[in-house]
Amino acid sequence: MGTSLRYVQAAQRLGLQPITFSDDPTRYDHFGAKGAETIRVDTDDLDALIRECSRLQETYEIAGITGAVDPVYATVGKLCRHFDLPGPNPDAVEQCFDKYTQRQLLAASGVPMPAYRLAANAAEIKDSAAEIGLPVIVKPTVGSSSVGVRLCRNVEEVVEHTTYLLGGKHIWRSSPRILVEEFAQGPYYCAHLIGNELVGIGAADFGPPPHFVFREGIFPAPLADDEYKCIADVSLSCLRALDLGWGPTNIEFRWTKRGPVVIEVNPRMSGGAQTAQLAYGIDLITEHIKLVIGDKCDLRRRHSHVVAWRCLLPDRDGTLDWIDGVARAAAVPGVADVKFRVGPKTPIIRNGDELDALGCVIAASPSLAQTEAILQRAVDLIDWSITPFPTIDEMTP
Repeated sequence: MGTSLRYVQAAQRLGLQPITFSDDPTRYDHFGAKGAETIRVDTDDLDALIRECSRLQETYEIAGITGAVDPVYATVGKLCRHFDLPGPNPDAVEQCFDKYTQRQLLAASGVPMPAYRLAANAAEIKDSAAEIGLPVIVKPTVGSSSVGVRLCRNVEEVVEHTTYLLGGKHIWRSSPRILVEEFAQGPYYCAHLIGNELVGIGAADFGPPPHFVFREGIFPAPLADDEYKCIADVSLSCLRALDLGWGPTNIEFRWTKRGPVVIEVNPRMSGGAQTAQLAYGIDLITEHIKLVIGDKCDLRRRHSHVVAWRCLLPDRDGTLDWIDGVARAAAVPGVADVKFRVGPKTPIIRNGDELDALGCVIAASPSLAQTEAILQRAVDLIDWSITPFPTIDEMTP
């Protein structure tokens, strides 16, 4: 189940009537959800959204407005301000989505970060990489889901990725500006917050470089008390530096030789909402909606389990022929969810971002060892077949 549908269902459980806006509703998992109304509108057009909300006010009392994905969250804040409703600070959200601006604000507050440079062309990218020292991360200043993000281990890879980003293949969401960063090496952690309260910290690993595609993770992360406190303190420093502190935030870290350094601050709900609910019994999406409609949220833990997840990553491009074992895996005691985002006969093209994953398996139990055993048993039951795309030679009669 995706985040959008979970928002719709959580609103319904709270006795609210969800009405969703989208320029193409069929792209989202909440399309056609029972009892949910959908309005087709350009979500990049603030004036059009204001007109639609004003029209709805003639029939309904608008209890709150929110959104589940990066590109619209600043717009959500602007709508909330226009209609005098609780919501995120749109200026702070927009600053955060520009990763260079975010870096500058964090640096000014002394938040630990990798070294970074802003570059606008191939020469500046090459010079920045030389100044920082290889390997480096090269990525767009605006973007999400690891799209366009690559580890460059030598000059040739820097040139290759620069050519990709600036050569017309990458789809830019803003003017082409590139961030060149030191590769912060060490374990990956993600802190999940609502308001100024830390809900929990997860750990994750990635697939093979040079891309950053999530492979597996654990929630809560197995951290010592002092490590947890250190990440918590830096997380709150980020909120202060970026003028955040309303609603959900997730903050990504690498634990390096000098402790935790901030990779990115994301001022919106993350995919970690499901793991937090399984681990602690806290429904972050429901609690977020409570804030949206002006109520108080309740972040008390109901229980304490360990959650582990594994992304199902293809090892080749081609056509997905079949998937087997999903029902058997889902039936394993302790498996919380097995989901595939693609079906048979789907073309599989790996682009080095989170959409590479065919699906995901999530397990939960009272202990880490038990959870990992459950997860492995379920994953072992799933299989699929991908037929590589025909080569030019094979296509020639």
